[in-house]
Amino acid sequence: MPLETEATAQIRALLDGLKPNDADLLEALHRVQHRYGYVSGEAMRVVGEQLGLAAAHVYGATTYYADFRTTPPPQTLIAWCAGAACRLKRSDAILRALEAVLGVRLAEPDPQHRYEITRGQCNGTCELAPMAWVNERVVPHMTPARAITFARALAAGASTEEALKAFESSLEGGNE
Repeated sequence: MPLETEATAQIRALLDGLKPNDADLLEALHRVQHRYGYVSGEAMRVVGEQLGLAAAHVYGATTYYADFRTTPPPQTLIAWCAGAACRLKRSDAILRALEAVLGVRLAEPDPQHRYEITRGQCNGTCELAPMAWVNERVVPHMTPARAITFARALAAGASTEEALKAFESSLEGGNE
């Protein structure tokens, strides 16, 4: 076993009470992701040790599920909903608007690690369509114009919260 560090001790404490083998693997990965924003190689190793699983098994589960990241998240993570209800309400145009203004493509973070657009999994809140999640916060009733307002604020250097306020202002003003 490698030398215990403060980081590995924190991960072990996070996993306290989980059962060995496969039973709690996904719970362990979710705990790590929720705490750190991603599942690092070191975290995968500790999860494997704690649960008595091979490193390859933990890596396989981590990389199989779209919910888990293996790299630190950007400052602003935009999860674009690709569900049927959102697509019926022009979410493809929203994606194109975000990509154009931010200068990034789906799943490719910008070089400064400020923002990234990922494909979000539909969560069944179709009454909010089309929607996105920004740093896990639901952003409902998107339109291409509102997406442009939000993205322009980010591209101009606004914080995530400031850009979201610009988006919310566009909702109040009826900006379509």
